[in-house]
Amino acid sequence: MRRFYGFALLLAAFGFVSAASSTRGDDGWDLGESLLGEESALDIGGWTQWGYTNNSTGLFNTNPHRLNNHQSWLYLEKVADGSDGLDIGGRVDLMYGTDADDTQAFGNPPGQWDYQNGWDRGAGYGWAMPQLYGEIAAGDLSVKLGHFYTLLGYEVVTAPDNFFFSHAFTMYNSEAFTHTGALASYAVSDDTTVHAGWTAGWDTGFDRFNGGSSFLGGFSTGLGDDVTFTYITTFGNFGAIGDGYSHSIVIDFALNDNWNYVLQSDVLRASANNFDTVGINQYLFYTINDQWKLGTRAEWWKADGASIWQITFGVNYRPMANLIIRPEFRYQWDPGAQNNAALDPTSNEEGIFGIDAILTF
Repeated sequence: MRRFYGFALLLAAFGFVSAASSTRGDDGWDLGESLLGEESALDIGGWTQWGYTNNSTGLFNTNPHRLNNHQSWLYLEKVADGSDGLDIGGRVDLMYGTDADDTQAFGNPPGQWDYQNGWDRGAGYGWAMPQLYGEIAAGDLSVKLGHFYTLLGYEVVTAPDNFFFSHAFTMYNSEAFTHTGALASYAVSDDTTVHAGWTAGWDTGFDRFNGGSSFLGGFSTGLGDDVTFTYITTFGNFGAIGDGYSHSIVIDFALNDNWNYVLQSDVLRASANNFDTVGINQYLFYTINDQWKLGTRAEWWKADGASIWQITFGVNYRPMANLIIRPEFRYQWDPGAQNNAALDPTSNEEGIFGIDAILTF
């Protein structure tokens, strides 16, 4: 019954946004503009994501053989714009779906914020509040205070901001998703931004686990017109995973108007269980036109001496401005037959087909 209701809701929304897009141009329908007007400093929006996989990836997509509502997301935001002097803003995000369990502040002590605090609803579903922060900006400097997404890595939790439906082992196992603390960002120039801040460890929500206290910072800079280099590091007491150090390097190459290549490398060392990982991800994208884009991701991820590999081929199809459909085929394998817990424990080798649709508003 839940599957039928969810699919019916998606089709209804599809029809509504299709009609709205046809009358509002290529930018599609925008909930914030409709409710608050184009001139409002506040913005409200979100998306709903529904997907299916024939096997578990072991990472987010762990409820195969059924249609899942992965993310139904709503946010309210006011951007702090310091271009005309001091300004104040902030953002709150609330989401429901099967991705909630991995989006909660699981670095907290149990029972705090949205982690093991009655937010899980059964059958893999639940609620999460991954962001709640205020922001102050003045000139080229801005400071976030509260609960916010990490700067680490290339892939992110928010579905519309990724090319692939599935996620990399590196993103899921070797990076924080969220932090609570203070983060300052300064635009040195049009091409370079530096970041520095304090957080209460990894994946915490307004609490600390075993005295979590760590640095989060780094920089992003343009190397010519076609290359962007980003280095982000964290070190200190990460909380639930102990003392540690990590860094993420992302190099984004615009090869030409159609081809884009991304190289990512992460390192994590944490004292809890002597967790030691390294990952290398390579992405290659080809844009056919405004509606069609092709992509592949190849990954090597090593944890405590055991290697895992995966390669994913995907397509992004955008039939209208508010809707994107992402079929993919993923093959992941454990060449040492380690049956690593990061893989689905039913197999050391898996071919996984997945497809999802994201409707933004």
